[in-house]
Amino acid sequence: MTRGPDVDLTTSVGSLSFVNPVMTASGTAGHGVELAPWLDLSSLGAVVVKSLRVEPWSGNPAPRVHETPAGMLNSVGLQGPGIEAWMCDSLPALVASGARVVVSIWGSTVDDYARAAALLAEAPPAVVAVEVNVSCPNVEDRRRMFAHSSMATEEALSATASCRRPRWAKLSPNVGDLVPIAEAAQRGGAEAVTLINTVMAMAIDPGTRRYRLGSAGAGGGLSGPAIRPVAVRAVHDVHAALPGLPIIGVGGVASGDDAVELLLAGASAIQVGTATFADPRACRRVIEGIETWCRRHGVAGVKELIGAVHRDRGERP
Repeated sequence: MTRGPDVDLTTSVGSLSFVNPVMTASGTAGHGVELAPWLDLSSLGAVVVKSLRVEPWSGNPAPRVHETPAGMLNSVGLQGPGIEAWMCDSLPALVASGARVVVSIWGSTVDDYARAAALLAEAPPAVVAVEVNVSCPNVEDRRRMFAHSSMATEEALSATASCRRPRWAKLSPNVGDLVPIAEAAQRGGAEAVTLINTVMAMAIDPGTRRYRLGSAGAGGGLSGPAIRPVAVRAVHDVHAALPGLPIIGVGGVASGDDAVELLLAGASAIQVGTATFADPRACRRVIEGIETWCRRHGVAGVKELIGAVHRDRGERP
């Protein structure tokens, strides 16, 4: 059987170029090296590590995850070893793998973000970008999420300039209108936005009349196939309003077709998260699926797909 012409999988996110548009999603593959037995990490667009705080953080009490009919709930609570410990213990193996690394950072105050960014200033060149996870409670604003406020989002992004790398703002879908938040992130210095984080959700056991997650009334975040339409809408609307702002689409991606849908909506790259729990090779399958889709539809490269639905106006079958 004739394979057909090669597909150009390269893409760009702001000032950065990637060999393909597929990355891991923060929090779903540990710090990345955990996937090394199943796939070549250098074959991915990038490895996005679990969100890190300046200091070690213990996270939430168990149970931390609960399966749902079309995904999962989690309330891990951003457990992590702290940035300095991660740079010492985990980063060297990622560098040795040849992976392009995106470090996700979080904090409870603007100063937390500033200190986290400063620690990454001297990271090795393999760390190509910093994803600023602003979907976190802001204790300076009565625990309202940074990403629920344009002002707080801009302040957090502005505080991270010292990392000396391109910054991406990871935003929450739990707002009425994402566009003003994305605009604020851009004003704060974000080269791109990552859309979306988990959707706020909760599960209660009817038999015991108790919460299913250890976080109790705080609930958790829903991920997986159930939120993919939410992600598609978010990417679509932000791209339509801010076509010059690159977007990394994430939410329920498990196949090449899922990824292409987000690319058509306006994403320049995508992240694979919950699917890796069922199949640690999921990122590789998605890359192959994108290539197969492009070849089947006569598409020479993925850059042709980015935002195509806005250009085609739905005229194609």
